[in-house]
Amino acid sequence: MERLNAALVFQKLTRTKGTFMNKNTICLWYNGDAEAAARFYADTFPDTSVGAVHYAPSDYPDGKTGDPLVVEFTVVGIPCIGLNGGPTFPHTEAFSFQIQTEDQAETDRYWNAIVGNGGKESECGWCKDKWGVNWQITPRTLNEAMAAGGAEAKRAFDAMMTMQKIDVAKIDAARRG
Repeated sequence: MERLNAALVFQKLTRTKGTFMNKNTICLWYNGDAEAAARFYADTFPDTSVGAVHYAPSDYPDGKTGDPLVVEFTVVGIPCIGLNGGPTFPHTEAFSFQIQTEDQAETDRYWNAIVGNGGKESECGWCKDKWGVNWQITPRTLNEAMAAGGAEAKRAFDAMMTMQKIDVAKIDAARRG
């Protein structure tokens, strides 16, 4: 329970300042590098920005007074906070951001930014950034194929299952049969 003290400090900090909290904000747990992650996201994705950085008002289990504790940011318009809570809770594939792309160039740009900055490729359009946050870089054509259902969806799905980064031309060819 001691590790959760960072979260409790954060809750007190936001209540006393009456700050930024939306009704629903995604909280991502980082190991001291939330600000670096938020700045990378802002440099990579449109409609993404870094807001305020809140500093720890006192020492806590994984940090000291004055260390960045909470970072406000958005990812493609979604409000988020990064909590520098220490190494206790690593990210898993149970949470991911799905970014819909319009074409291969946009797919390549996001995928290459994440993987090229210390991230890792996975399967079916998934990759993981160097902080462990998972991303689905998903071309619109794949989403449309899945929504169409039937044989078109099956062909696109079967093609996707052979890929790491999604190949738009191969998905389009599979959709056509």
